[in-house]
Amino acid sequence: MAPTAPTDVVLLGSTGSIGTQALEVIDAAAEGAYRVRALAAGGGNLELLAEQAVTHRVPVVAVATGDAGDVARLRDLLADEVARAAGDVTVPQVLAGPDAATELAGSLAGTPAGRRAVVLNGITGSVGLAPTLAALRSGATLALANKESLVVGGALVRQAQQRPGQVVPVDSEHSAIAQALRSGRHEKGMTSPVVTGRTEVRRIILTASGGPFRGRTRRELAGVTPAQALAHPTWAMGPVVTINSSTMVNKGLELVEAHLLFDVPAEDVVVVVHPQSVVHSMVEFHDGSTIAQASPPDMRLPIALGLTWPERAEHVATPCRWDAPTAWTFEPLDEEVFPAVALARQAAAASPTHPAVLNAANEQCVAAFLAGRLAYLDIVGVVEEVLAAHPHPAGAALLLEDVLGAEDWARARADELIARRA
Repeated sequence: MAPTAPTDVVLLGSTGSIGTQALEVIDAAAEGAYRVRALAAGGGNLELLAEQAVTHRVPVVAVATGDAGDVARLRDLLADEVARAAGDVTVPQVLAGPDAATELAGSLAGTPAGRRAVVLNGITGSVGLAPTLAALRSGATLALANKESLVVGGALVRQAQQRPGQVVPVDSEHSAIAQALRSGRHEKGMTSPVVTGRTEVRRIILTASGGPFRGRTRRELAGVTPAQALAHPTWAMGPVVTINSSTMVNKGLELVEAHLLFDVPAEDVVVVVHPQSVVHSMVEFHDGSTIAQASPPDMRLPIALGLTWPERAEHVATPCRWDAPTAWTFEPLDEEVFPAVALARQAAAASPTHPAVLNAANEQCVAAFLAGRLAYLDIVGVVEEVLAAHPHPAGAALLLEDVLGAEDWARARADELIARRA
């Protein structure tokens, strides 16, 4: 089943896990349902970017690298792909540099009537903030997989939003919450499906797989290696998100994201461990009912819904088997072993810039851990120290330069602490 309106798509982070699966969803749809207008990638896999661009007849591509050699190589790769392609294919235009993805994110302004405009932001890290803001200002629907841009600049994202429902979450947990919210009344939040005069939501329950180290003690985590932390038992993700999942920082970021997306107090967003990763999250209502969204652990489902919300595409993934014996388990998160969720809750309550500090410090720590310069348990330890040292800003309205300044300070402070431990 195709969406009722043909959809123009700008895909940011096309060579990553989200981007490649999004193109699978588009390829599986009916002919004419989607038109990929632009692709953007970091530049780490130029061969794949060139193949994607020519296969999908994309008129323009962007790479974050500003290296002239990389740009020239991409143009050569595109020309080679065009030469091998069948039919009338032209070499795409190439944009390069740190602002290239942002330029593409705003390129769907003025999409013709009768067509849907969607920017899918699958970039990893806080560099996704500027493209998120550009997409919202263009009027396009933002299918948001880049949780960091919301965590870092939540107030800015709220200001840039032009209409309710313009932001559609692509994280499996937040997609589940958005779906569950349609079972009740909730007039708040960026993704509210229903505007009413009352709120029936009591709590949001985020589920976590527990990662590769569920059930371990802190002592048992002391010598964890990057290879061990990258061995996630359920999901196939990029290295940064996988490390974040193992430390539960990812779940902390998702807590902040849920707080901002759905306008629910951070203390009313709770985390439970669900190793099977079938129930993706739940909404608890005031009458005692809890609505859970269940599906196999397949990111193509929330990606497809992000492209078609609130409609559903057909045959995106194999559904759960209800005629075979199965069991789901839920257990509390051990916050003594995994303190990152509590840190994120504190950051959300502290100030608009504290979540940006948490995210930036964590990005530095993860890079240092993967490079062998920081012990596993010191990832969250350093983040905690950086958060404790961050001053509470004055109550003036948040500006982009405030967020960028807080990030720069956090990265520098984290680097200092990492160097001491090294």
